Amino acid sequence: MLTHPTQEQLSAMKLHGMARAFAELAERADADALAHGEWLAILLEREATWRDDHRLKARLRFARLRHQASPEDVDYRAARGLDRTLFASLLKGAWIKAAEAVIVSGPTGVGKSWLACALGHQACRDNYSVLYQRAPKLFEDLALAHADGRYPRVMRALGGVNLLILDDWGLEALDAQKRHDILEIIEERYGRGATIVTTQIPVDRWHEIIGDPTYADAILDRLVHNAHRIELSGDSLRRRKRAA
Repeated sequence: MLTHPTQEQLSAMKLHGMARAFAELAERADADALAHGEWLAILLEREATWRDDHRLKARLRFARLRHQASPEDVDYRAARGLDRTLFASLLKGAWIKAAEAVIVSGPTGVGKSWLACALGHQACRDNYSVLYQRAPKLFEDLALAHADGRYPRVMRALGGVNLLILDDWGLEALDAQKRHDILEIIEERYGRGATIVTTQIPVDRWHEIIGDPTYADAILDRLVHNAHRIELSGDSLRRRKRAA
């Protein structure tokens, strides 16, 4: 089937949503009955939808979320102590605009990373830039960045996103370089960007993990003291699924 010149022109102008809508409208039996204003309204609506979808896909690609978690799929029935009112409030995103922190703590398998990714997914929908990082892998990448000169660029990237998700924090004690790096990240983001931290380690043991009281006080002062806290408990959800 030949492509209508108008459709070709819309595509050439990168109005891809309008081009697709034009092709679909042209095939409708009632196309001739639509007024010019109705045609225009449909084309504009489809273009806006296409652009929103395109931007969301780009934000999700950049975020590299560990889980394809959407807020609609959050399981509030699981016995893990998730406060539905608090989580629903966090999904509204005011804390991201205010550059605040969320700490999700609890034993392995209770869905900490999944919930963090659901918040990240919603943030992408709300037009915020998001970046997911596993803490152990991040420290490895930063060590390489120190060696090859990329450290300033990597730190700018970590500091520049609206929401940084730092997953699996505290799995191992920090050495001097890691302490310095995490403080630099937290300091760069303090008051400028929101942060989610997931951890199996209770906050009252973070001094032990950080290893230096001066660094620990500085990190906790900037990250923990005014953070929203999601404290989960219970058995591993993965183990329950395997047993079912």
